[in-house]
Amino acid sequence: MILTPEPDTHYLNMDLLRFTTAGSVDDGKSTLIGRLLYDSKSIFEDQMEAIEKTSRSSGEEEVNLALLTDGLKAEREQKITIDVAYRYFATPKRKFIIADTPGHIQYTRNMVTGASTAKLAIVLIDASKGVLTQSRRHAFISSLLQIPHLVVAVNKMDLVDYDETVFNRIVADFREFARKLDIQDITYIPISALKGDNVVSKRRTDKNGEEKDFMPWYNGSTLLHHLETVRVDASDNAVDFRFPVQYVIRPNQNFRGFAGRIASGRVSVGDEITVLPSRTTSKIKEIVTYDGNVEQAFPGDSVTLTIQDEVDISRGDMIVRRNNVPEVTSQFEAYLCWMNEEAMQTGRQYLLMHSTKTTLVYIDEVIYRMNVDTLERETSDELLLNEIGRVRLTTAQKVFIDAYRSNQKTGSFIIIDPASNVTVGAGMIRSKTTGKVSDTNNDTNAITEDNRKISPNVVWEPWNIDREEREKRNGHKAMVLWFTGISGSGKSTIAKALERKLWELGKHTILLDGDQVRHGLNGDLGFSKQDRSENIRRVGEVARLFFEHGNIVICTFVSPYAEDRAKVKLLFPEGRFHEILVTCKPETAQQRDPKGLYDKAKKGEIKGLTGYDEQHEMSNEHTIVIDTDKTTVDESLLTILDKINSED
Repeated sequence: MILTPEPDTHYLNMDLLRFTTAGSVDDGKSTLIGRLLYDSKSIFEDQMEAIEKTSRSSGEEEVNLALLTDGLKAEREQKITIDVAYRYFATPKRKFIIADTPGHIQYTRNMVTGASTAKLAIVLIDASKGVLTQSRRHAFISSLLQIPHLVVAVNKMDLVDYDETVFNRIVADFREFARKLDIQDITYIPISALKGDNVVSKRRTDKNGEEKDFMPWYNGSTLLHHLETVRVDASDNAVDFRFPVQYVIRPNQNFRGFAGRIASGRVSVGDEITVLPSRTTSKIKEIVTYDGNVEQAFPGDSVTLTIQDEVDISRGDMIVRRNNVPEVTSQFEAYLCWMNEEAMQTGRQYLLMHSTKTTLVYIDEVIYRMNVDTLERETSDELLLNEIGRVRLTTAQKVFIDAYRSNQKTGSFIIIDPASNVTVGAGMIRSKTTGKVSDTNNDTNAITEDNRKISPNVVWEPWNIDREEREKRNGHKAMVLWFTGISGSGKSTIAKALERKLWELGKHTILLDGDQVRHGLNGDLGFSKQDRSENIRRVGEVARLFFEHGNIVICTFVSPYAEDRAKVKLLFPEGRFHEILVTCKPETAQQRDPKGLYDKAKKGEIKGLTGYDEQHEMSNEHTIVIDTDKTTVDESLLTILDKINSED
């Protein structure tokens, strides 16, 4: 009988940590990775013999472990890293994939590429040089990329005689800089990659052949122990289901499937879904994989979905959960790292690739360029190679976005030069654009937490006030309540009563009424179909500004065209825009005639009056329908408040 050994399931079930190394030139990144591979016994004997031979031929006293990762001929000759080198190794506790990124400033774009999938970043600092600009740059990029864990490895401690004072000074300098970064977990470890101190073991053999700890003052863990034990939570967004359609499969008349990779969230057979941009709804019929049908699929799974209804879906569309929809917009703001030697130009046509969708894009404005030394915002109208800034973009087609902070897959994109097909920029979406960003008040010369003085023109990103913060202080969610219906239906009466009630309940409200904007903001518009549409478009933009400041925005407009109302709804996150149709019999409205419009229409003084000689277009988007022939104002308020409370 031949016995077949059991498979090593322990190895297969180990979790994986992707991490990147970064820092300035000659800080020892490649040497550190070589040390990790060598001391963890993750290289073959012939590899070791080859680098020993190369080191001797170069006249080096010790084995150059950097040769394990510097694979390009130019890298070996210059003893620098140029390209991103990926290396794999494993210990009994965890598997690792390392991205060794370049330190030279001209290769910062390579660092962005290598760090884009990392869960931990190691920023090396030469103990003899201290914190340099490139060290700060890479730490800032790690913060932008939302890498949850950062290790500051103070390398070459052997060059400063393992002096604790030097280490403490560098830690203090970096901590002062890191206070401005959005990184919660930072660990500081003194090491010598060349000698091996605190990389895998605290102790090593000295020249006399004795085991010795050269930094007894350091009581923390070694670098490898930290890598093995750092908590790596599943950072893939498992809540927001996003399925960018990559390919439509139609092998025969009986099968129509939509293939792609699940960017985030999970999906099950029977789930209710919405297709973007059409917003058609249906249910998942099947989840098809190479190995057969499954009942559920997870982030990163490549699957083919079939749905119950016949729906027109193409490459670049996105399938999402019905009650969890990303922002659908053609304007948004993002942090952009420019990766091309030709400077970025505002107003020029580029291509934007976001998930499986490619569309023309214009970079409208550089809101500010970031000074990576001080993290101050600087005025600029362009970005040069490796510069990072916050920009405002407009796409030719609507894209389906999430903020990078909440969903890295649908919150990132690349910019392509359409003439050369070269990738020229990488971006992280911050939000939909909400207008220009103003500077701080000129009389604000100091901001506490630490009472440090700052320039009046400097705005620190962590101190921006976003909608979520305003909602938390207000004690309620921001939303838009859009009252629509013919003149005399009772829209304004109910809206004003609602605002009074919300005010008494302590809510933050804004009321926008048709008469208000017609006499001011939209005083230049008439009552043609085009002017009516423009009237609603402007009101929608104003409502969005108040919404982003955490208010319950109450809008009361005839808004007769369903298309106009649908466009306004797209300005807001799913579930935050409620369309309230206020209706009554035409004769009731004509009897009320609060503005005398029906009387004028009967006399022929005005034409195209909605509810008289023009129809109010219905839609399927009404959250609430109120018939004022049957419902009192108080009863209407109860209906609306019940809806608000259920959403809040």
